[in-house]
Amino acid sequence: MQRHLVERELTDAGPGRGAPVRGGRSVTVNLAESPLTWLHSRGHLSDAQLAAGECLRRDYERAQLSAGVTMRWDPVRVKGGGADSGLNQTERQIAARQRFDGAITAAGPGLSDILWRVVCACEGLPQAERALAWPVRSGKLVLRIALDRIAGYYGIT
Repeated sequence: MQRHLVERELTDAGPGRGAPVRGGRSVTVNLAESPLTWLHSRGHLSDAQLAAGECLRRDYERAQLSAGVTMRWDPVRVKGGGADSGLNQTERQIAARQRFDGAITAAGPGLSDILWRVVCACEGLPQAERALAWPVRSGKLVLRIALDRIAGYYGIT
């Protein structure tokens, strides 16, 4: 599994959208950890498709659409940079939810299912194809089309 470990520079606004964090910090990333990075590391997704998927996942997580298990103790105002600077936690959550909903709408009917399952729920393509009752090996093509559509929504070329 060592061959899938790479160093990535931290940014303040997500993949391809922000400046490196002060101090030049980096993290080790396991490319086989998520279905998107696994597909990208094997040449099945373009850089733009990966970036679009990561933007969708970031908005999904920031909108807190998955189940929560604890109370938040964040202060009302959080200082910092990024697209949502100057907003409190609730405002950032609402803005992320609006971006997420816009991206899902941009993907169009029939494509949002595979996006949610693979990008947000981190299901593998075989599991997503079975859950959606799709033919084997059809998910990759549909996922690529969906990622191309949301890349346009996020302005990624």
